[in-house]
Amino acid sequence: MSRLNKTPISLGEIAKLLGAELIGESTKTISGLSTLALAESCHLSFFANSKYLKALQSTSAGVVILEKKNLSHCPGDALVMEDPYWGYARVSKMFARPECKAGVHQLAVIDSTASIPSSASIGAGVIIEAGVVLGEQVVIGPGCVLGENVQLGDGCRLHANVTLYHGVRLGSSSVVHSGSVIGADGFGYAPHEGSWEKIEQLGAVVIGNGVEIGANTTVDRGALEDTLIGNGAIIDNQIQIGHNVVIGEGTAIAACTAIAGSTKIGRYCTIAGAVAIAGHIEIADKVHIRGRSLVSKSITEAGVYASGSGGVMKYQAWKKNAARFRKLNELVSRVVALEKKLD
Repeated sequence: MSRLNKTPISLGEIAKLLGAELIGESTKTISGLSTLALAESCHLSFFANSKYLKALQSTSAGVVILEKKNLSHCPGDALVMEDPYWGYARVSKMFARPECKAGVHQLAVIDSTASIPSSASIGAGVIIEAGVVLGEQVVIGPGCVLGENVQLGDGCRLHANVTLYHGVRLGSSSVVHSGSVIGADGFGYAPHEGSWEKIEQLGAVVIGNGVEIGANTTVDRGALEDTLIGNGAIIDNQIQIGHNVVIGEGTAIAACTAIAGSTKIGRYCTIAGAVAIAGHIEIADKVHIRGRSLVSKSITEAGVYASGSGGVMKYQAWKKNAARFRKLNELVSRVVALEKKLD
């Protein structure tokens, strides 16, 4: 598969953007991106993983972004830089679909007290309630709902069918993908005589600059204080973030992770897929948590953490291991008793 651009881009222009050393003709142009294996002469590709060395050696790509140590394996033109994957990420923006045109669709419903600049793009079926303030060049996709007093910074983009409850605030250049709900009530109830009394969630959600939130993710509003997501955080699809959670800047969270209320996650952490994080704990800066881990207590030092009982295995072996695991505490007690006798 490849991504094509209507207007060819010269290698000289790309080299200047990346600060890369160009091995080839600066006037040569490319019109698309592709993998090493499928690339044609009109495509740019990149090499950042040694597993794809054979694909690099046989590629037909017009130019490849790679490190200097791999230059001898490249059969054609090259853009040489220290971090090819980062370079590819920057070039990919040149091939993104064009921005939506400014204007308000005739089927949008906008309260008269909302502040909408002429540079904003508002899609069909959008509902914007009282007191909403949009920054310049904001894009609101079809079917989005913005509750009272929502604020979006310059350059924000909401894809189709995003819901922002009242009081939610997004910094500049933040992106929320389709189906996400930001600012719904947190899970707050007080037990009383066999029933549950709802605790009204009076805080909001405040999201920093340059944050990206994936599809069908939910971020609950705070009970009293706000739920906070720091600048540059990236949040994947189908993630649950509970009320009063604080996520530090630059932290990355992969799909299907669930974070219970009032937990604080530090800066520049990476949390892999399907991690479960208990409430009312703290995680230090630069912590890396492996997939499917359960985090039930605070982590106070940077490092790599994991939990669980090993990888997948055949069912019969799993049954035997599970049966023995249930006896683990009894076995430990017997070992301790034997050690005492030996002493």
